[in-house]
Amino acid sequence: MNSTINRRRVLVTAAAGSAALGAPWLARAQGALKPEYRLSVVGNRPIPISDTAFRWADLIRERSGGRINVKVYPGSQLVGGDQTRELLAMRQGTIDFTVSSTINLSPQVRPMSLFNLPFLMPDSRAFDALITGPVAAELEKAMAAQGVMPLAWGENGFREISNSKRPIRTPADLKGMKIRFAAGNIFADIFNALGANPLQMSFADLQPALTTGAVDGQENPINLYLMFKMDTLAQKHLTVWNYVADAALYHVAKPVWDSFAKADQDMIAETAKEVARQGIAASRKGLGAGGDNSAFDELKKRGVEVQMLTAAEKAEFAKATRAVYDKWVPTVGADLVKMAESAIARRG
Repeated sequence: MNSTINRRRVLVTAAAGSAALGAPWLARAQGALKPEYRLSVVGNRPIPISDTAFRWADLIRERSGGRINVKVYPGSQLVGGDQTRELLAMRQGTIDFTVSSTINLSPQVRPMSLFNLPFLMPDSRAFDALITGPVAAELEKAMAAQGVMPLAWGENGFREISNSKRPIRTPADLKGMKIRFAAGNIFADIFNALGANPLQMSFADLQPALTTGAVDGQENPINLYLMFKMDTLAQKHLTVWNYVADAALYHVAKPVWDSFAKADQDMIAETAKEVARQGIAASRKGLGAGGDNSAFDELKKRGVEVQMLTAAEKAEFAKATRAVYDKWVPTVGADLVKMAESAIARRG
């Protein structure tokens, strides 16, 4: 009897000792690092948004002393090239880190369609007003509700339109053209309103579609146009109309984020902000800021016919797509749109 009681006391004492030691052990288990963290990004180098994904992975590896190994999977290859599925894959645990275009997030996160409202942002200062302050905070809340941790805002650039048929200076010039768009029904609405024939397809499918003539035109930032030599794909007409600007978001799956120690979280967030700033600078390079017109000089060198729309001409496109803007305000959120319009008006 006494021996049984003593054995029980020993077991209880051992269990208590294990429990006392258990918290640090559990903390170590929760902070255990994976051999590899997968980072998905649309496209590949040298696109700025893709280049910053590689830089981010490199910085995390370097500043963690090699403890945190992030491998970049460009071209959205972890989701078969369909960049609109990256967010779902993060929820499912297939992807750990992502550098996403807000265009590709907007089908799942409705407030992200804010950046897709036609002619909302007239210039880079307007864009900057949205990725800072209360507008950005509201968008980050929407992302957090999706189970991810947003860390930094970057830029893919204002999206201009190119085609193989003719110069575009008025809405009537788009009539009947087959125009590729990446994702989001709002883009179908925009191009339908302009009399075009919009076709959705992934970036991976765009180049062959341009080569074969399956589409007449596409809309992307100028630096991407140059990097992928779209002038060699019959895209000889380029119109600068700044109809939407594409934001980039650097984020981590929430369970992955929670597994990192605080010091590592701080480092990952800081490196995200660092490369995001670099990406913004790269996306704007050569487009007139600071007198640097090297991108336009390169377009001229390649024989691309560039149409620089005047404010009055842009106003005609804005007028033609105003019904689309109004239609999508409830989807984005009326209060968020008002907040954005106010932030843009105050940009100075």
